[in-house]
Amino acid sequence: MKSNLVDQFIADAPAEARQKMQEIRALIQQAVPEAEETINYGIPTYKLGGNLVHFSGYKNHIGFYPGASGIAQFQSELSKYKGAKGSVQFPLDKPLPIALIKKIIAFRVKENLAKSIKKGTLKTCAAGHQFYKSSDCPTCPECEKLRKPASGLLSELSAPARRALENAGITTEKLLAKRTEAEITAMHGIGPNALMKLKSALKKAGLSFKK
Repeated sequence: MKSNLVDQFIADAPAEARQKMQEIRALIQQAVPEAEETINYGIPTYKLGGNLVHFSGYKNHIGFYPGASGIAQFQSELSKYKGAKGSVQFPLDKPLPIALIKKIIAFRVKENLAKSIKKGTLKTCAAGHQFYKSSDCPTCPECEKLRKPASGLLSELSAPARRALENAGITTEKLLAKRTEAEITAMHGIGPNALMKLKSALKKAGLSFKK
């Protein structure tokens, strides 16, 4: 699902990079539609069993960040591009290397899932979904996806943050505005990323946290 925060990030990016940013965004979402789209480390991020890949846009290039392992695995194919230990720069004046990006994403998905399996134990929920969890938490990620709202305040939040607000009876911006920022941040499941999204939602609605 697309994130409004990423929409805004692209809108605020250098004009020269916006089209390529939309291209790489669409490519990532097509390659791994189940990944969560969010903002992490200040840039668009895709999460599946942890951080998967990130991207950003600049005046002369698209920055793609698949982590050190993603760069190392495809070092020979990436050698013609500028880059660093965990990143690569795709110039704006050339087409994106679609096939290569897809291979990198597939590698990172496989890598993250392998780590999840290693760290967790296989569980089966009442609906029959199987998933790995490294804790005793019984929450099924597949069920959480199905019950996640398609729109509204809660649609942009991760499952822990969404449950925290639902348990407090907060389902709209108006209800959120009746609480102080301190009350919200004290809730288990509300981290910096969720708080940023909530502030953005309040601002769009012309509201703010209770003083």
